[in-house]
Amino acid sequence: MIVLPTDKPSALACDAGGKVFALPIENIVDGNPASAEPHDVRQVWVANRVAGTEHFRFKGHHGRYLACDKIGQLSATSEAVSPLESFNVIATADTPGTFQIQTLRDTFLTIKPSTSTKPNAPPAEVRGDADAITFNTTLRIRMQARFKPRIRTSKEEREKSKISRRELEEAAGRRLDEDEVRMLKRAKREGDFHERLLEIKVKSKHDKFG
Repeated sequence: MIVLPTDKPSALACDAGGKVFALPIENIVDGNPASAEPHDVRQVWVANRVAGTEHFRFKGHHGRYLACDKIGQLSATSEAVSPLESFNVIATADTPGTFQIQTLRDTFLTIKPSTSTKPNAPPAEVRGDADAITFNTTLRIRMQARFKPRIRTSKEEREKSKISRRELEEAAGRRLDEDEVRMLKRAKREGDFHERLLEIKVKSKHDKFG
């Protein structure tokens, strides 16, 4: 599911005729695009790497592939994959959890917010002709958990992230409860150990003098 940066959260969708458009999302918690789930099969795309390349293809629910032509018009009518149906997926450098979808012409998928006042008008037009990364090209890709790539860590990194309860308590300067130990061990794995340790030390000072 490709979540678009529209005011009202929407997702890239296609109909049986291959028309590509923005379809509002109904399954979303507290307006947070990171919680979006598809409610309509038209919002579902199957992403695969194009054999022998670093590019991706996106197959719609009707078995045809997302394409972008030379003027930036999107469609999903082709049953075969050519450069028109091939895309690069690039993580956005300054916005974790978001991506840019780039065509092989080096343009980006983007939205053009709708100015229509009609009640059923799409929230935006979706095109593939942006020549620079902007807010309107910054997308979220929601994947089913079982298909998410697993990040492999080397044995050495895993060993480095292990830490005993005794070492944690020495670092914190006091005994820790089970929740604190779990939280610090997770922080050690995820790279924010010193921030979490500092929080515990600050809390200890407040408790002591409070």
